[in-house]
Amino acid sequence: MNSIVKFNIAATGLFAVATTAAAWAFTPGLRTAIVVVDLLLFAIGVVTFLLGFFSAVQRSRTEEISVATLFLLLGGVANKSVMRWMNACLTVQVVVGIAGAMARGSTDGRPGSTLAFGVLVGMLGLGLNGWWAARHGRFPERGSAEGV
Repeated sequence: MNSIVKFNIAATGLFAVATTAAAWAFTPGLRTAIVVVDLLLFAIGVVTFLLGFFSAVQRSRTEEISVATLFLLLGGVANKSVMRWMNACLTVQVVVGIAGAMARGSTDGRPGSTLAFGVLVGMLGLGLNGWWAARHGRFPERGSAEGV
């Protein structure tokens, strides 16, 4: 398992634990901490998304790359273990983000919750998937029978 997969697993675990703690206790300190965690993971996701996309564009000159193969690791781009781990992390990020936002519909009696920032964290999973695929993915050559 390479460092991108390990980071994704660790970041997803941190996000799930932090969101659960913040939803359960919902103290001002935890609310602030979860916003910082959510925005940091979102920012990492945006950066890795752009890195992966830029790298994939370079590779697309000679290889067939689609959005689904790049960001969901479909079509044999990754081995099954990597695909399962990376897509499981993406799924957990989306589910925990939505569940956290739904768990606390308001903050201090005002509509909207600081936990709603968690819905942005799915960008981390998409970004890391794209970055992994652009660096390590196996794509068919342009014009080959495999890519048609």
